[in-house]
Amino acid sequence: MQTPHRHLPGLADWGRCGVMGIVNVTPDSFSDGGLWLDPDKAIAHGIDLVGQGADLVDVGGESTRPGAKRVTEEEELRRVVPVVTGLAAAGVTVSVDTMRAAVAEAAVAAGARVINDVSGGRADANMVKVAAETGVPFVVMHWRGQSTEMDALARYEDVVREVVAEVEGQIEAVMAAGVRPEQLIVDPGLGFAKTREDDWALLARLDAWNRLGHPLLVAASRKRFLGTLLADAAGEPRPARERDAATAAVSALAAAAGAWAVRVHEVAASADAVRVEAALRAARDGQDGQDGQEGRDER
Repeated sequence: MQTPHRHLPGLADWGRCGVMGIVNVTPDSFSDGGLWLDPDKAIAHGIDLVGQGADLVDVGGESTRPGAKRVTEEEELRRVVPVVTGLAAAGVTVSVDTMRAAVAEAAVAAGARVINDVSGGRADANMVKVAAETGVPFVVMHWRGQSTEMDALARYEDVVREVVAEVEGQIEAVMAAGVRPEQLIVDPGLGFAKTREDDWALLARLDAWNRLGHPLLVAASRKRFLGTLLADAAGEPRPARERDAATAAVSALAAAAGAWAVRVHEVAASADAVRVEAALRAARDGQDGQDGQEGRDER
């Protein structure tokens, strides 16, 4: 049974799985590093993603790919704030992808409406305070450590049970610090302290997140487990920028499992995929209603 696409404060209710487009304002992101470093190009790209069907745009100034080194707070602010400002001024619904409280606070002041913290408030002790004070939706992702160490932390007995339980514990922590339950979005953290097998296990059990009662964000776009799946005959993983069809397939499956949104680099195919899923679901619901009416007529 699907969870409803819940309304979040300050955001539209799309009535289907949403699409979060990605704008990485970084030189070293794993699939598009360096493409959008110029603020004007990044703003134009974000607006283009909305034209392709994105419901909101996630702006990040620090790569979180495996092995990535952190940038300074000053550099992250320099990269992110002008782009958030420009996109918000253009009417785009903006999310900020950051682990730093100061960056989140500045981005919200510049017009961001979502804080997407891959650490779920663990990396910066002040992040939860900013989320509570701003009142914007806050993503609590499963996270065990920084990019330089996360692959070594991918050890589980039961990955689905443990990941859900760890996120549940972090939800309790952030609510105890003042974040309201209606602000919260959960994210399994595909690729973060996960093996390829772990990622598939989590995708196979997206229904396990229903019991937490919060909207679910699924971020599978171009990730390593898809590259490994699509490897060539010599075992070479498919390049990141050639994984978009597989990403769109995951988007459709996540939508069918009740995800609130999917986070993707290439928007058009996933925007189509979630709309196809919504139409199919509506047709199925209508058919179920007709079947029920026919049953009543026959009695």
